[in-house]
Amino acid sequence: MTDRKLQVPDFGEEVSRKRREVRKRASRMQRELGAERFLEWFDQLYDEAEGDPARVPWADMEPHPALVEWLADNGPHRGRALEVGCGLGDNAKALADAGYEVTAFDISPRAVDWARLRFADSGIAFHVCNLLDAPDEWAGAFDFLHETYTLQSLPVSLRGRCFAPLAGFLKPGGRLLAICRARPDDAAPKGPPWPLSEKELEGFASAGLKRLSLQRIILEGGRAIPHFISLWEKPAG
Repeated sequence: MTDRKLQVPDFGEEVSRKRREVRKRASRMQRELGAERFLEWFDQLYDEAEGDPARVPWADMEPHPALVEWLADNGPHRGRALEVGCGLGDNAKALADAGYEVTAFDISPRAVDWARLRFADSGIAFHVCNLLDAPDEWAGAFDFLHETYTLQSLPVSLRGRCFAPLAGFLKPGGRLLAICRARPDDAAPKGPPWPLSEKELEGFASAGLKRLSLQRIILEGGRAIPHFISLWEKPAG
């Protein structure tokens, strides 16, 4: 597999400093909450940000460059799309701009409120939702599903439960695009975030999806970070 390089924005030292501080705070939150209440830290972090996106480490206020590139190279786009872990909504907006009818969700009510304010006229349906407790009507309802950085934000013990629900959102013939930090198969995950291995991504295959492609890219912006971009399809029959 040949690594391809993709440049990400340089947000400057002040934003980088804030993000370093918040990452340390997030690690403390996670330890304090423990496994049973792990997911609560997302909403706490958004609350403590007090409207400053620089204090949300993954909030670039623009769509992920790998998603933008993929959408540009793989059109036309139509049908219903689901954005997983939408955060402040930039990736959902990119899907809508590409031509999808977009539903987006996040476990954090504060994130969803923020996204609704930012993209009030976008036509995107934003929801507060836990991936592991999604509405029944979402099952088999979507032509396309996009997931960036949600799985890697979860410890391995928790995210293993997420592959089947994600696959279950797709219609027969529907596709899922997943973007995540990458680690070798023989390397233990260290985090947060906890990068995924190629072997771990096969959780989508175990959930009934067929892998169409897998790319490894290097995101460069201050430091080089290996990523996987994987595309999966739900068999039509």
